[in-house]
Amino acid sequence: MRATPHTAAPSASHSAMGFFERYLTVWVLLCIAAGIALGRWFPGIFQVIGSMEVARVNLPVGILIWVMIIPMLIKVDFSALGEVRSHVKGIGVTLFVNWMVKPFSMALLGWIFIRHLFAPWLPAEQIDSYIAGLILLAAAPCTAMVFVWSRLTGGDPLFTLSQVALNDAIMIVAFAPLVGLLLGLSAITVPWATLMVSVLLYIVVPVVIAQWLRRKLLATGPQAFERALARIGPWSMMALLLTLVLLFAFQGNAIWQQPLVIALLAVPILLQVFFNSALAYGLNRAVGEKHSIACPSALIGASNFFELAVAAAISLFGLHSGAALATVVGVLIEVPVMLLVVRIVNRTRGWYEKGEGERHRVPHRSGEMR
Repeated sequence: MRATPHTAAPSASHSAMGFFERYLTVWVLLCIAAGIALGRWFPGIFQVIGSMEVARVNLPVGILIWVMIIPMLIKVDFSALGEVRSHVKGIGVTLFVNWMVKPFSMALLGWIFIRHLFAPWLPAEQIDSYIAGLILLAAAPCTAMVFVWSRLTGGDPLFTLSQVALNDAIMIVAFAPLVGLLLGLSAITVPWATLMVSVLLYIVVPVVIAQWLRRKLLATGPQAFERALARIGPWSMMALLLTLVLLFAFQGNAIWQQPLVIALLAVPILLQVFFNSALAYGLNRAVGEKHSIACPSALIGASNFFELAVAAAISLFGLHSGAALATVVGVLIEVPVMLLVVRIVNRTRGWYEKGEGERHRVPHRSGEMR
């Protein structure tokens, strides 16, 4: 399947976001409230749910995460990897920011803010776990939502498709080593066996299932494929929201006692979003890529595959962990902060293209500019 060029003005593209995605922050806040209330009213029920584990994998949460991830991965077309040749510079910027800058910058921000500046206001026993959650969030580049952000900026659809496919392919082999390295550098014990099981359960197996389903659905025809995606798309969001209710049912007492934690965890996440999006945007301009390439390149570097991060945090550190809470904060602020980045890149299009035009000027022999 190939995406078709999107020519509508970015300002008119708000319809690219579905109802649930548009108000994701509202739903997350409601899930926080519902989870905390349910956890305080019915603690016994959630203790039973929390005990339903096999090899440290919580079965209800594992099922919900598969329902979250698989519909998103069905949209990924790995045959689009051939398109990367069309915009080598833009792809290079994307890979550099996503894999060489973003995870390391988040680890640094976590060290600065969580381990040092904010440490007096955070529970000491959870500081390592919070940093681990931030690292997991940064090590998983966005998959499904980047298509939405790209459409809102008039981004090149083929480039968006190819960079998502390439990043997902890299994530299959790079996620575990990168997370293990950064946790080790942050002096956090790495449960390698659990990490590898998480990669298998929440990346490899969902990719295989999703691509098998994709081929089955495409065999019914393009229109039937699109209708199927429209039907199963809401499953991801509903599974995410149910997972959040469970998480906050377990985290409720800690949050009730220290509500400031969520705001403090949001600070390094916000900083890394703006830093990485600005870096990718500026680098694309410097290497001469078009605005329609720079936008999706910047946006995939700013947003996260938070479903995978939540899954990995729960598997590695548990439902009660600070790591799980840190990844959920990423979900909470994802939509408003990404819409702000979309607004910025749309507003600066004139500045971006002015620089592009200046690069294309060729001097005459007399020294004047053509």
